[in-house]
Amino acid sequence: MSHKRQPTGPCIFVLNSKNLPYSVIIFWLIGPVNVTMAWTWSLFVCRYQYNTILPNSETDNGANSGMTFFLGIDAGGTATKARLTDGSGKILGEAAGGPANARIGVQALHAQLVDISQEAVKNAGLTRDDAAAARCGMGIAGINRMGVKADIQAMDFPFASVQYSSDAVIANLGAHLGGDGAILILGTGSVGLVKRGEDSFSIGGYGFPISDEGSGAALGLSAIRHALRALDGRTRPTPLSQAITKQFEHAIPRVIAWMDQSAPGDYARFAPLVMDYADNGDEIALSIVRDAALHVERFIETIVARGAPRCVLMGGLAQRMKPWLRQRIVAHIDEPMGDALDGALILAGLPIACAPSRP
Repeated sequence: MSHKRQPTGPCIFVLNSKNLPYSVIIFWLIGPVNVTMAWTWSLFVCRYQYNTILPNSETDNGANSGMTFFLGIDAGGTATKARLTDGSGKILGEAAGGPANARIGVQALHAQLVDISQEAVKNAGLTRDDAAAARCGMGIAGINRMGVKADIQAMDFPFASVQYSSDAVIANLGAHLGGDGAILILGTGSVGLVKRGEDSFSIGGYGFPISDEGSGAALGLSAIRHALRALDGRTRPTPLSQAITKQFEHAIPRVIAWMDQSAPGDYARFAPLVMDYADNGDEIALSIVRDAALHVERFIETIVARGAPRCVLMGGLAQRMKPWLRQRIVAHIDEPMGDALDGALILAGLPIACAPSRP
C-alpha cells in the first residue's frame, strides 16, 4: 500500500524546474484577465507535476512514515519463522522457511535470516525502507556455541537494531511474557530453561547426538538404529522399521550414505512417523516413545526441583509427547501465555503488554 507523498502546504513551495515554466505561461496568458483563475490553474499544474514527475526515490509510504515496526525471528533446526508487527503488536505479516540454526554455517544462516525477514516484510505489504525502521529480535538455535554469536553480530542486517539470543530464551520470554518460569522445548532438539528474577539457567541442550533427549532428532536416531538392527537380523522387523527402511530401498549402504550427510533436522523428520506407529501399538515405536517420555519427565522433575514457578512445554513435538507422560508430571505443566515469536518481539523491544496482540 504505497502512496505518493502529498504536498502539505501551498503548492508554490514545491515549484521546480519542471513545472515553473508552465506556471509562468499560465500567469502570462490568464493573469491579466482573471488573477484568481490563474492561481487556480497554476496550483493544479504544480500538484499534478508533484504527484507524477518526482522520481521513485522521492516517494514513500505516507501511512507508515515515522512508524516503528518490530520483527521477531525464531530460527530452529527444522524451520525458521518470522513475525512483523506494528508498535501496538498488531501482526502485519509472517513468513516461514527452512532451518537456520548455527550448524548450517554462519554465511548460510545469515542468508536464511535475511530471506525470511524480507518475506515477512513482503507479506506485510511493506517496503525495504519500512524494514530499515524495524527493530529486530532473533532467537537462534546454537547461538551459544563458541564464537557463533560474535560471528553473527559481525554480519550486516537491514534493520534499525538487532538483538540476538537463543531460541530457548525467546521461547521462555514468550511462554511467560517476560515473567518468571521455565520452558522445556521439544523440537528438533531439547532444552530446558529456567528464569527466576535476574537468574536464568539452562538444563540440557548440549547438541545432537550427545544431548537432545526426548527430542525429534533423538526419536529419529533411535528409529534408524532399530531399523538397521531389523535389517541385519538382530531384532525382529516391525511395521515402523519396514516403513523406514523402505525409504532407503531396504539397503544398509543407502542408510549409511544418508547418515554421512544428515543433520539433526533430517533425523527429526522421522519423529512424526515414530509417534504415529506408537499410537498404533508398534513394538519398536512404543519402546522409543516410552524411553523418550522418561527423559522428558526427568527434565520436568529437575525444572520443578530447581524452583520454577511455572513450566511450559513448547516445540513441535510437545503436544504429541504430553499424552505419554504420567499424570503427576502433567500436573506441573502450564499453558503458554505466548509463543516463541512473541518472545522474539519482546527481545526486539515490543512492550510486553502488546506481545500477544492478534488480529
